[in-house]
Amino acid sequence: MADVDIGNAKKMTIICTKGTLDWAYPPFILATTAAAMDVEVTMFFTFYGLGLLDKKLNLGVTTLGNASMRMPMGGMQMAMPNMISMIPGATAGTSIMMKNLIKKKGVASIEELREAAVLSDIRMIACQMTIDLFEKKTENMIDEIELGGAATWMESALASDINLYM
Repeated sequence: MADVDIGNAKKMTIICTKGTLDWAYPPFILATTAAAMDVEVTMFFTFYGLGLLDKKLNLGVTTLGNASMRMPMGGMQMAMPNMISMIPGATAGTSIMMKNLIKKKGVASIEELREAAVLSDIRMIACQMTIDLFEKKTENMIDEIELGGAATWMESALASDINLYM
């Protein structure tokens, strides 16, 4: 990779609101890439994204509401129709297919990317309001997080050059 001049972009925040396998990748990949480029990164996990901080992950992917979902099969790209999600076990099946594809292609798992985020000193904030709302137990979450709310994220966001919502 060529050297990239990131100019003044030295801080970034990411709001993580989704907790499915396919939606977990973008924030962790962007956060760890930015950290590797010496960008100070803060990730704020709220609503369903909060589940990405659970010690034990069992992430899935569904075709429901994902009309663009295509999976490589037999050298082709097979569309996964929304209606397939109505079949019992379909979400488990598409999740297994995606996890197998990730493994086959040598893509890091979410657990590995999350560990890379920890090792890269990425600040991970768990939304206290969401913890209270969903009656989550912090002892079931990874240790390397801090608790905070919107104001905690805003302190970072106001000082950041890049703010992303996912």
